[in-house]
Amino acid sequence: MMSLAEAANDPASPYEIGIVASDKPDAPGLAWARDAGLRTFAQSPKGMPKAEYEAAIDAALRDAGVEIIALAGYMRLLSDDFVSRWRGRIINIHPSLLPRYKGLDTHQRAIEAGDAVAGCSVHIVTEELDGGEVLGQAEVPILPADTVESLSARVLAEEHRLYPKVLADFAMR
Repeated sequence: MMSLAEAANDPASPYEIGIVASDKPDAPGLAWARDAGLRTFAQSPKGMPKAEYEAAIDAALRDAGVEIIALAGYMRLLSDDFVSRWRGRIINIHPSLLPRYKGLDTHQRAIEAGDAVAGCSVHIVTEELDGGEVLGQAEVPILPADTVESLSARVLAEEHRLYPKVLADFAMR
């Protein structure tokens, strides 16, 4: 999220950040966003029906004039209804070279499989988990001594480079 917001500060950026929303009111990224002067929304889904929670997020996004949702670190599955309302306008960054390793534990799975490379993908969100059109990818080598942590750190660096570029391209479609 921070790399997207920082890239939006470039006068040549084709996108701006309308709101930073989180399901974790104490998320460090929210404090960073507020300090950066960005509008924020935080709502814990605990104790709320999913439809009610998603309606609150939907209302905040629409009130902020959002046209594209760029998920970053959002680990909740969106309902089919929410995805349908925003069809073709939600993108996500995923820490694998999709279509390989959808879901969780991507780095561990790549290491255990003996893959030579890992990476990240930016994709359009659909009702299928990590199944939408891939808009961009970045590869990193898996080194012989890699651990989940070391591989994760290198992939994260590529995520920060890739996501703002792909979001900019997507915003200009």
